[in-house]
Amino acid sequence: MKEKLQEVDLYKPIQRYFSQEGYDVYGEVHDCDMVAVKGEEVLIIELKLNLSVDLLVQAVKRQQLTDDVYIAIPKPKYNLRSKRWRDVCHLCRRLELGLIVVAFSGNRKTVDVIFPPKSFSRVKSKGHNKRRRKSLIKEIAGRSADYNIGGSNKTKIMTAYKENCIQIACYLEHFGELSPKALRVIGTGDKTSSILAKNFYGWFERVKRGIYTLSDKGKREIQEYPEVLHYYEALLNKMDETNG
Repeated sequence: MKEKLQEVDLYKPIQRYFSQEGYDVYGEVHDCDMVAVKGEEVLIIELKLNLSVDLLVQAVKRQQLTDDVYIAIPKPKYNLRSKRWRDVCHLCRRLELGLIVVAFSGNRKTVDVIFPPKSFSRVKSKGHNKRRRKSLIKEIAGRSADYNIGGSNKTKIMTAYKENCIQIACYLEHFGELSPKALRVIGTGDKTSSILAKNFYGWFERVKRGIYTLSDKGKREIQEYPEVLHYYEALLNKMDETNG
């Protein structure tokens, strides 16, 4: 029967690794799991079987003693190319912690320093994510109001795209058959042609080339979004009043 892995199993391979790098390594020094010293350089390594909030808190506290703090865990069973692992790495980098994983294969133990501790630049990080930020702002700009409840799970989320589809459906129901150009003139936006052509929700039917109407499915399903419908029906009423 395979013995259950313990935190102490991480110690020896990491001790050997840093010893080979020229450090003097000590275990359990003033509540620190491991301390490695080379000249004036002091490293602290905290060992845990799982990456947890408690481990991160513990490691961040060690930064009061040195800038060079690592957390060390066994190599996770999930894919290290996964989003989950990328998020873990980002969090560690954000906290300016180094990350070590130890792989256990039979009697062989392999230490892999994923990255060392170093300062984190929020400005640089935001610079790398300009496209995502732009997408976030664009999504908000495409919503007429807040129709979602934050923290919702397994519920229908109102996106800017879905709202645009409901707007087009509402206008087709009100005016009847229309072309994408006519819909854009009354304010359905630049994506109108694409939305009608792709027909993702099955709400639209092409009557003839360049002319669309609302399908029976569309008439039924848009009723599931009364708040959004009410908003666009109010806009239609204003249009009707303006046009006499």
